[in-house]
Amino acid sequence: MSELRPEYSVWAFSDVLDTQLCECDHVTFEEAIRWFKHHTTNVAAKRGITSRVIITDSGDCIVAEWKHGKGVIWPKEGSA
Repeated sequence: MSELRPEYSVWAFSDVLDTQLCECDHVTFEEAIRWFKHHTTNVAAKRGITSRVIITDSGDCIVAEWKHGKGVIWPKEGSA
């Protein structure tokens, strides 16, 4: 029997370019966090080209969200 593991995806959105891109798909949570951090701190994020980045789980629920000018808005700081 194969081991079940959570699968996550990271999506980046650009209002400027009117696009949404799946940056990585079917990865572990740790890898999704690395991609999330990259896409929320890179040049495109700093200049506002990237407007939103999310991590979704295998059920398409948002488990983390960042918005340009606001930072990480989900989960809220201090929530467990």
